Amino acid sequence: MTTTVEQRLDATFAALADPTRRAIVTRLTAGDATVKELAEPFDLSLPGISKHLKVLERSGLITRSRQAQFRPCHLERDQLDAAVDWIEANRRLWSQRFDQLDVHLRTLQANPNGENDA
Repeated sequence: MTTTVEQRLDATFAALADPTRRAIVTRLTAGDATVKELAEPFDLSLPGISKHLKVLERSGLITRSRQAQFRPCHLERDQLDAAVDWIEANRRLWSQRFDQLDVHLRTLQANPNGENDA
């Protein structure tokens, strides 16, 4: 894994570590939204929401465009997919390891004295 990929994953997971930012990402899965629309369900000021959006933007999870006086936020699914891919690869690895451990433990239980079947 290159440093850039690792740095992007670090930024993604750091951004998603906060429940407010996770909720914003979840909201953006339904479509683009303005800062005001994203702020509605939270007891935060617009500048407070903007700080969360800056973290998400720096991580590459969202982008902002300009449409007249509005700056809608857009979820960058590719960045989120990269994190999902990393999680899935590690899930498969650990599932394989646990399966191997399970086989080993069953072998030990079947032969408590360490005797070989040969």
